[in-house]
Amino acid sequence: QATVPVNPKPFLNNLTGKSVIVKLKWGMEYKGYLVSVDSYMNLQLADTEEYIDGQFSGNLGDILIRICMALNQNNSYGSASPQG
Repeated sequence: QATVPVNPKPFLNNLTGKSVIVKLKWGMEYKGYLVSVDSYMNLQLADTEEYIDGQFSGNLGDILIRICMALNQNNSYGSASPQG
């Protein structure tokens, strides 16, 4: 099954205000609401929860994730996906 390339900037901008899951290269996951995306595609999340190895680790509140830390999966821009 072929995957369709996704332009990351419009994809991320369309997720603004929605609940997302961001996976980091090291396996941590952050679930929260995407507040904003800057010109470098860094992500600001609100009401964020941290999960390590699939286990809830704690509430972090507002955080900033540098896009170089996020995981890109399946040839699509998989660093942030709608939670749902």
